[in-house]
Amino acid sequence: MADEKKLTTRAADFSAWYNELVLRAELADYSPVRGCMVIRPNGYGIWERMQRALDDMFKATGHVNAYFPMFIPESFLSKEAEHVEGFAPETAVVTHGGGKKLEEPLVVRPTSETIIYSMFAKWVQSYRDLPLLYNQWANVVRWEMRTRLFLRTMEFLWQEGHTAHATHDEAEEEARKMLGVYRDFMEGWIAMPVITGQKTESEKFAGALRTYACEAMMQDGKALQAGTSHNLGQNFAKAFDLTFQSEAGTIEHAWNTSWGVSTRMVGGLVMTHGDDNGLITPPLLAPIELVIVPIWRTDEEKATVFEAARNLKQSLGAWERRAPARLRVHLDDREGIKPGAKYYHWETRGIPLRLELGPRDVAANQCVLVRRDTRAKQVASLDTIGEDVAELLMRMQADLLTAARERMDARTHRGVTSYDQFREIMDAGGFVYAGWNGDPASEARVKEETKATIRVIPDPEFRSAEAPTRCLVTGEPAKHEVLWARAY
Repeated sequence: MADEKKLTTRAADFSAWYNELVLRAELADYSPVRGCMVIRPNGYGIWERMQRALDDMFKATGHVNAYFPMFIPESFLSKEAEHVEGFAPETAVVTHGGGKKLEEPLVVRPTSETIIYSMFAKWVQSYRDLPLLYNQWANVVRWEMRTRLFLRTMEFLWQEGHTAHATHDEAEEEARKMLGVYRDFMEGWIAMPVITGQKTESEKFAGALRTYACEAMMQDGKALQAGTSHNLGQNFAKAFDLTFQSEAGTIEHAWNTSWGVSTRMVGGLVMTHGDDNGLITPPLLAPIELVIVPIWRTDEEKATVFEAARNLKQSLGAWERRAPARLRVHLDDREGIKPGAKYYHWETRGIPLRLELGPRDVAANQCVLVRRDTRAKQVASLDTIGEDVAELLMRMQADLLTAARERMDARTHRGVTSYDQFREIMDAGGFVYAGWNGDPASEARVKEETKATIRVIPDPEFRSAEAPTRCLVTGEPAKHEVLWARAY
């Protein structure tokens, strides 16, 4: 796709805009294997920064990293009935290896509860061995029929946390804690506001006691399930004989949790912040925070400007700078390309700040800084450029979250009691808080008729000041207030 051709606008076709942007910004490309993607350096750089931030947060909460095999004996999945029923349609199975038929087929990891808890059962004997707080960074394979880059692919990258506890309450506290870690990361780093809450029985993870989720709103008003955390109860512990001797001397089954986020978050970043000119990357996750574009006409000007630009790159990237410690700076010193083409190139790729430097700027000991999100320009002194850049990046990070939250609030509807009005909102795109009678049949009816689902039973801080008293669908007394939306 040529860079000269403008992106399809979000208003014209949001789906086409997304697909074009991911390719144009060189985040990912289609693989020769149907349904799989190649993550390009620009996209992987964002994922790397997500990994580093999350990994620090996991370790700060006492978790350690490990790695488990990607091949799982087929019999393991069938040990937990709900689990195998939930994942059987999505599994890839290896039946031959080394030119021979395998005695037992191997499932390519769709998720790792079964193999991890079989190992936990070997390692845990006493309550003194608990809790086990593990995380692994890995790839998984789920045989998806309808795929979209980052949002839903057959193979994707993720982290999956797995823990074992002595009591239900400890496991519940862990599941809720990690949901909070996800929310902090999504809002603090991706600048993507989320609604947290509990999934309904029909939407929960296969084999879980309870599932909690972070739901974000994309610019088209659809929801994106950005991360989940599960209290697995004792289901897997019983399936794999994960027991321990309690302090009282009795033999008990452990209580487990699992929780995960994936490269889907890169897609969420794109759809939360991108505009009709391309990607906008929150500074904290940008592989390059600042690009320097030197401007010249003559060879003499070129020599002067290039020297100043190189000095700027070196000084801005120096470790001694104050927060954000080491700036991630790139100097675009390509020749034969006009400044305007360079601006377009870096705008499309979402670089937060552009620094323009021409001969007059060098003479005046200044430069021009341009924000990617607002495209606002400001003149900055080269004497204070480090402080000015740091301040602008922090302001941009905060402004992106504010703008995303305002968009979400503008398309969030409460007090909806008319099913016809609800259907109109779903067609236009938005969130609806409404009453639900708790019956899976009414939940299924709405999904069939409108393609909307209950995203979560929201946590208290997100609930309406006046709880709905009637079910939106049936008019019966409401058991819960729930968040409805169409979702990716």
